[in-house]
Amino acid sequence: MRDGARIAAAIEILDTLTRQHQPVKDAVRDWGKAHRFAGSGDRAWIAGLVLDALRHQASIAHAMGEGSARALALGTVGRIWGLSADEIDALFEGDEHAPEPLSEAERAGLVRDISDAPLHVRADVPEWLEESLLRAFGDAAAEEGHALSSRAPVDLRVNELKADFDKAFKEVSSKLKAAENTPLVRSGIRIAQRDPRGKAAAAESIPAYGKGWVEVQDAGSQLAALAAGARPGLQILDYCAGAGGKTLALSALLMNTGQVHAWDLDWRRLRAIWPRLKRAGSRNVQVHDGNEDKALSEFAEKMDVVFCDAPCTGTGTWRRRPDAKWRLKPAALEKRMAEQDTVLDRAWRYVKPGGRLVYVTCSVLPEENGDRVTAFLDRTDAFKPVPALDVIEASGHLAEGARAMLEPCVGEHGAIQLSPGRTDTDGFYICVMERVG
Repeated sequence: MRDGARIAAAIEILDTLTRQHQPVKDAVRDWGKAHRFAGSGDRAWIAGLVLDALRHQASIAHAMGEGSARALALGTVGRIWGLSADEIDALFEGDEHAPEPLSEAERAGLVRDISDAPLHVRADVPEWLEESLLRAFGDAAAEEGHALSSRAPVDLRVNELKADFDKAFKEVSSKLKAAENTPLVRSGIRIAQRDPRGKAAAAESIPAYGKGWVEVQDAGSQLAALAAGARPGLQILDYCAGAGGKTLALSALLMNTGQVHAWDLDWRRLRAIWPRLKRAGSRNVQVHDGNEDKALSEFAEKMDVVFCDAPCTGTGTWRRRPDAKWRLKPAALEKRMAEQDTVLDRAWRYVKPGGRLVYVTCSVLPEENGDRVTAFLDRTDAFKPVPALDVIEASGHLAEGARAMLEPCVGEHGAIQLSPGRTDTDGFYICVMERVG
């Protein structure tokens, strides 16, 4: 397919999303099934344009003067991908499948200055979240919102149960030439996405992944796992374990000693954990599901660490799931906040005296993060905050110079708020609390 036809396809998909409100992955997949002539490179190019249009939907619509599918696609090609109006028209020339040439209004939109636009427009966030973004980042709110609208790299965690870093890096870089060390985690590998029109790194198809030498895991998530302070022999409860990404990291940190108990209320969320445990060679993990009191009662006040990756709005993952940004509503935030309070009120019961409770979200909203911790500490005098950065550094897994990068992320309660703008990671919140008495 020529680029003009690809842009037309992206417009078609964006129009479908407007009318049917389906997940973007489903819309792209359905388009591909209906257009079998499109190769994998075509589909990746088109999907990239659709996702970038959703990432920057508010600012592009403001600049272009409308939020139609055509305006979003053309505005993305021009304002985000950097093609001039003449270059775009040149793509369309002679291509019967391309969109109509640019209008004068569209040409003006491609170069319009929006520096005086409202914050939520410049930050590309829903208007109702503007105040939350300001609370989280202050004067850097627009910059952070823009970073949340960027493309995310692919991060890998070296599984030291099976391979040391040098061995794994050599294997990965032989297949993925863009591989480089992450600046934050000693055992991390990053494959940057530099070309907005290129295909994402196929990390899960390389031999090192199949052999269990590496796992796909954002560097921020890797840091969150380090906050558990895991060391050989500990007993850890991964409360709300889900698909088990952090369970695997905790298992490796324990070097297959001690025990990681992975629990989730819904067994369906745990389905992916079994093949992942086998591939990783994790032998110190017990998986529990269903009724909490039946599954976990024997662990009351016995765990060295309870790790709570709490349910949240996922605002910190908007780089990867831009369509979720525009579907999020105030009622959903209120529901998550109530769930987070429940998680903290129940999970702490499993922490033994002197043990630690680690509260983590993949959110940048203070309502889900510091506010929830403050409310929890007000409800109980059984815990005191511990500086999360000190715990992470004590693990010995930080990359050289990483502490200096993370110190500006430290806030109330010694918690860390990661973000794409600050750390080029997803927006993880990490708080460590110690049980006293």
